[in-house]
Amino acid sequence: MSRLQIFDEGDAQALLLDSTDEAEIAGALATIGVRFERWDTREVTGDVLDAYAPEIGRLKAEGGYLSVDTIAMTADHPERGALRQKFLSEHTHGEDEVRFFVEGEGLFTLHEQGRVFNMLCTRGDLISVPAGMKHWFDMGPAPRFTAIRLFRNPDGWIARFTGDDIAARFPRHEPVAA
Repeated sequence: MSRLQIFDEGDAQALLLDSTDEAEIAGALATIGVRFERWDTREVTGDVLDAYAPEIGRLKAEGGYLSVDTIAMTADHPERGALRQKFLSEHTHGEDEVRFFVEGEGLFTLHEQGRVFNMLCTRGDLISVPAGMKHWFDMGPAPRFTAIRLFRNPDGWIARFTGDDIAARFPRHEPVAA
């Protein structure tokens, strides 16, 4: 289940909001320019991109995204530890980070306006983190997800680390889905 927790940036114990309500999540994230939607999910027996072609087409038209791909991560992936570590520190990107979770889950943590937004994305969630927003991503110690990614330019998605250790002070992802 999708879940948003908002903390004061100076205190990981200062929980300002804890919600699983889709409308409340979307509204809270919209205040910082983050798009959140829930899409109808479906069983995918063939190509994931074909299965979600209408939704992808809409996003490409709205956001000017030129390319799309998928990423899948499993708990037995030989590089899961290194890949998890890669994005656990606060960073930004030169373009939007757009992800739709076809299955599984991951924790996007956004740092904006003196607050930290822990957004647990699960199956059916679309999140779009604007270019330049400070954030980090945790796939958890035993990752399991498939996500659709959209890009204007994949080179713009290179992480630019801020050097701030804030990510180490806030909760990490502990998987809730089996």
